[in-house]
Amino acid sequence: MERKWHPVLSDAIIHNGLIHQHLQGLVVPNIMGEGSQLNSPTSITDLHLIKVRVPRLSVVLLPGIGVQLTIGAKLQLRGNCLVGLLSELIDILVEVNITANIKCTNFESGTFQVVTEDCLCLLGAIKIKVLSGLLTLSVNDLVLRQLTATLPALLCPVVDIVMNLVNIHLLSTLNAVIPVGTAGTIHYQLASIPYTSGKFLGLDLDGVVKQVGGSTIPHDSSPSALPPLMDRLLLLVMRQSFLNAVLSLLLQLPPQTFPCTPDVFSGASRLREAVGTIAPAGCSTCRGTSPLSIKLVLRGNPLILLEENKASVKLSVLIQLFSNHLDGSILNFLLLKADLALNVRVSIVGGRLVLQLALGSTSLSLESSDVGISNISTLKPHCSSLLVETFVPVVNGVLGTGIPLPNVLRIPLVNVDFQIKAGLIVFLV
Repeated sequence: MERKWHPVLSDAIIHNGLIHQHLQGLVVPNIMGEGSQLNSPTSITDLHLIKVRVPRLSVVLLPGIGVQLTIGAKLQLRGNCLVGLLSELIDILVEVNITANIKCTNFESGTFQVVTEDCLCLLGAIKIKVLSGLLTLSVNDLVLRQLTATLPALLCPVVDIVMNLVNIHLLSTLNAVIPVGTAGTIHYQLASIPYTSGKFLGLDLDGVVKQVGGSTIPHDSSPSALPPLMDRLLLLVMRQSFLNAVLSLLLQLPPQTFPCTPDVFSGASRLREAVGTIAPAGCSTCRGTSPLSIKLVLRGNPLILLEENKASVKLSVLIQLFSNHLDGSILNFLLLKADLALNVRVSIVGGRLVLQLALGSTSLSLESSDVGISNISTLKPHCSSLLVETFVPVVNGVLGTGIPLPNVLRIPLVNVDFQIKAGLIVFLV
């Protein structure tokens, strides 16, 4: 199974040079040996790091804790060696294996700290070389013994520093402000501390949704319970409440007004005829003797509902049929409220979450009528057709640009799978 976030850590720690950079200043304490009757006193001074060779990294998830990080490397050290009266340069190539548990803690306002615990540094093979080639077994034993005693205390703090820098580097991807067209911005951040099981790393993504001008669209930011999806290593969840705030940002639609004529709306004549059949006797204007206009106004905020393998949107639209008098006044034939249930097709296109709507059902209610219309039961199919032809395409045009998604852990959310759960969209990375 591909670990997409594993190479991300490798890039941050190894390929970007963090481990090299923070090991370069490594200075090892002098190695001193008293010697014996058979061996001369030995001292190795000015021992410092020359090169880090072939670092390797592995990551294991620790349930409820974090991750276990293992770094294997070969360190090339150089110093001055004095054996008896013979002084020369000495090169030491030592294999080290550093294992540390990395725990996330102190979560606040979308950020957290990492703590390195239980750091264990084991030394492997050691190769020692001097120009003269004159080395005794006692020197090898001395170097191994003293490096075993000193290197862990030097290397584990470096791992702690590196992991804190990696956290800052990667956390910036989870704490990013992204513009949403000209409507406003989304300030993405985590809703809770990252969750680890033995199978996956889970991130609960939230965000502050702001309109142009700085006003925040409120939503419930309570942490989510992650679903038990065990077939992927990285789960990213986005909550229904957050998506509702984003939809409210996107769907700030101006009213639509157009003449009720067949060339604008194919069912206009049928709608007008239907209005004429329910109008009170004597209302000649209702029966086609004067121009009639239609106005559509989005009422309130849309509400997305996420269920198992299903998404829908509920919203309300005011439908007004009216005519303008010569004196500028308006005659309101009919003001209706249409409560729409729309089916949603969810997709990810170019790192954006795209929602496309299709009308599922319409519930119609009468708000007011200046001409005394009271029975609107026959208007429902005509109003549904009106909304399908005029209103739904406008909504889809706005949503078609998509909701921009962050590059979580430097992983673009492109060509990723997703599942719709109760109250959640789960991205499977």
